[in-house]
Amino acid sequence: MADPSPYAVRVGSGTLRDDGGRRVEGVVLPHAWTEEGVLAGPATNGAQVLHLAVALCVLNDTYREARRLEVPVHGVAVTADGGFDDVGTSTGIAYDITLDTTAPSETVQLLLEVVEEVAEIPRAIRAGADVRRRLT
Repeated sequence: MADPSPYAVRVGSGTLRDDGGRRVEGVVLPHAWTEEGVLAGPATNGAQVLHLAVALCVLNDTYREARRLEVPVHGVAVTADGGFDDVGTSTGIAYDITLDTTAPSETVQLLLEVVEEVAEIPRAIRAGADVRRRLT
């Protein structure tokens, strides 16, 4: 098995918080949708923090949209990863999402399509957000 990417991250909540009992390095973040919070990590470099922003946004929007669509969700896990070229430009970010739900697969597919469309952080990155130092 290949070594995991140095930029890969995972966020988990509810029944999928702890990655099936495997030790997950990270921090517990308070979470509006779950009482025990979200386990997120690792966060040891800027690339991981960027990928965590995507993963956490997707996780949060999954809960929000599931509530709106009346889809029962018991747990959500999102992994995100990406790479960088020789000059530090992102080569893209990809994520995977796992849901613990009793909803039929067609309903789950609809939920995932809605989340893909509305998730704010992935949309901002796709649009090419301008980032610059403030001059003081």
